[in-house]
Amino acid sequence: MTTEDRATAAVLRDADHALPLAPATDRSVWDPRTGVVHRATLEAVLGRARADLARPWPHPLASTAARLHRDGDRDTHEQLVFTRQHRLSRAVLAAATTLEDRWVDEVADGIWQLCEQSSWCWPAHDDTRTAHGFVLPTVTDPFLDLGAGEVAGQLAWADHLLAGPLDARYPGLRDRVRHETRVRVVEPFLRRRDWHWLGLDGPVHNWNPWIHGNVLVAALRLLDRPDEAAERARVVDLVVEGIDRYVSALPDDGAIDEGYGYWWNGACRALEAFDVLRHATGGALDALDPAVVRPALRETVAFPHRMHLGGDWYLSVADAQARPTDVQPWHALHRAARAVGDADAAAYAASRVPPGAVVAQEHAGLGRLLRGVTDTAWHAALRTGATAPLPRRTWWESTQVLLVRERDGSSAGLTLAAKGGHNGEAHNHNDVGSLVVASDGVPVVVDAGRPTYTAATFGPDRYDIWTMQSSWHTVPEVAGTAQGVGPRFGARDVEPLDAADADGLALDLAGAYPVPGLRTWRRSTRLERSDDGARVVVDDAWDLDPPTAGPTTVRYLLAGDVEVTASRAVVHPLDGAPPVELRWPAGVPAATTLRDLDDPLLSEVWGERLVRLDLDVSDRRELQVVVTRLHPGPATPTTKETP
Repeated sequence: MTTEDRATAAVLRDADHALPLAPATDRSVWDPRTGVVHRATLEAVLGRARADLARPWPHPLASTAARLHRDGDRDTHEQLVFTRQHRLSRAVLAAATTLEDRWVDEVADGIWQLCEQSSWCWPAHDDTRTAHGFVLPTVTDPFLDLGAGEVAGQLAWADHLLAGPLDARYPGLRDRVRHETRVRVVEPFLRRRDWHWLGLDGPVHNWNPWIHGNVLVAALRLLDRPDEAAERARVVDLVVEGIDRYVSALPDDGAIDEGYGYWWNGACRALEAFDVLRHATGGALDALDPAVVRPALRETVAFPHRMHLGGDWYLSVADAQARPTDVQPWHALHRAARAVGDADAAAYAASRVPPGAVVAQEHAGLGRLLRGVTDTAWHAALRTGATAPLPRRTWWESTQVLLVRERDGSSAGLTLAAKGGHNGEAHNHNDVGSLVVASDGVPVVVDAGRPTYTAATFGPDRYDIWTMQSSWHTVPEVAGTAQGVGPRFGARDVEPLDAADADGLALDLAGAYPVPGLRTWRRSTRLERSDDGARVVVDDAWDLDPPTAGPTTVRYLLAGDVEVTASRAVVHPLDGAPPVELRWPAGVPAATTLRDLDDPLLSEVWGERLVRLDLDVSDRRELQVVVTRLHPGPATPTTKETP
């Protein structure tokens, strides 16, 4: 044991007390009549668990796993895996609150199936094809990915909560859990230091804290024999080192270039891991202590509420969704905000859950479910009520993203977001210079977001997918040419504008296009405020040699019902938000292209279609487009944003 390992081992609590959760035998917590478990959430989860009993367990098959390599479908297999794990999480909560044999049996069945499952790795991540030429997992060479980490973490939380009932009814099952977790997760984690997600030889991204956090939980709980103390400490040390690498890569402004949706499975995972580590060491290791917390960690706690447009809409960049279809673990944000002392972020988390609603869901993972239903401070905050902060202006210099609204504390009126950046960002879309405009918080000029992931999503064919192309973002198409791919294609001379009557972003887009004759493309996007309301003004001016390859167009991607006449488009937004008008100079030809949406991850956000407005500026050198609300009326601050 190294000196560092000895120091860690000395401060780690024993396995029975290392996780911040009471075992099911503590009825002061888990008895649904007298304990602290959130009643509405428990009833909802138990209702789904009871329905599970009438159905067979889902079974991932060889044929579903192999589809990734045959037709690119990764989702069918993943949904079978997820459905199995969600059912187990429901059963664990049912067993903990009732201690009934039928639920312990259901838990044992789920655990057993996970132990029998050939691989915990999702097929899209497995290197079995490149390493062995196989389309099915190689059980002697397990790959440690997000899926494997999630199963290890789930089994550790279940083992911690139900150790007594499982030992009484299924002696030996917990030993099987330890064996499988060791072979599939702990040993690969210690043996291989070439995992791409470690960030040792390349960019560090959201996999790092997501996997490290689950490995931490698994090691704290499942490496519980006296002869494993040194190994347990070694794993914890490597986890701390790994997550520290991720945090060191976070910018001081807390921005996540992967977008709002990935904050929950990136920065939030790091915050949750530090919360577990603080408990496991009795506070000896506390990275979230306000006195020592790093600026990047403190500021990233504010990232979700600063990306909020209004209602359940968010600024979508990269592979994010403008209206997330997943229920987020707001309690995790609230817990982190409490830890670092961010009252606005804590209030925001509480404002996102309506009175009487569930406070956690199994779809976010077993650990998150169990923490959410037992966090009494979170429950108290929900009873008190809270208001979303909705700051007037946020500028993330690290990612060159600006979000501004008419006034502080309200989504009423127009909101503008503008982006610089480059086309080599994590989960990148070719979107340098793009903008989003919202009416009363509802996006009208939009970023489409991401479709369902397939084999092509993270491969060489990524930019064959239309949502990733600049051609389907609110940016120019120069001489028939879309933006280039990679970090060298980016914005130049980026300058945020900050004045009492106008906020905006000015930048040169020429560097984003592989067009030799394009010397400059200056774009200025501003939210201008006046007593009569606000307007968004987009000025484009460019220096371009006569094109030879095709026309030059300025494009706007619109959501809602769109009516186009000469020099004018009226958009009636989703959700009944006030309509907006786009105006451009007379004589500029305009055309629209309908994009039907057959992918549920897109149609559940935008409805049946999006509309692209193309303004042909081939014979011009400048263009101004002005966005205003029709009959806006007074934009008064809201008293509370409801989900």
